[in-house]
Amino acid sequence: MSTSVGAMASFNDTVIENFRANDGVLGGHWEGKTVLLLHTPGRKSGKNFVNPLVAAPFEGSYIVCGSAGGAPEDPQWVANLEALDGPATIELGADTVEADVRVVRPGSDDWETLYGTWREYWPDAADYETKTDRKFPVAVVTVR
Repeated sequence: MSTSVGAMASFNDTVIENFRANDGVLGGHWEGKTVLLLHTPGRKSGKNFVNPLVAAPFEGSYIVCGSAGGAPEDPQWVANLEALDGPATIELGADTVEADVRVVRPGSDDWETLYGTWREYWPDAADYETKTDRKFPVAVVTVR
């Protein structure tokens, strides 16, 4: 495991702990933004992973982005979602619910609109874009 992966895991663990301790309300950098915890089973390991993601409200759903902070490769949760057969589990606020999730990759008809919505909602996206040539996949998350 590289240091950056370990550092990201530790960072995410802290965000998850704060999210759960405050019923999904985060302060500081995330003040006023919706964050959800996405649970995905590993497509190879079967292990359950939890990822905190900034979730831009969009037409009754949420858009999350596989930016990985501008890392050169998509985060594993994107491929895990694509391999998922059925709903995902998310934590939204104090609730744990099932959600339908659709991954939208760059080049898809609605990617520009969806990514643009997320980018506008999360200003850090502009910084992430400077770190890689990769265009980020997004996922539309709709609570059941």
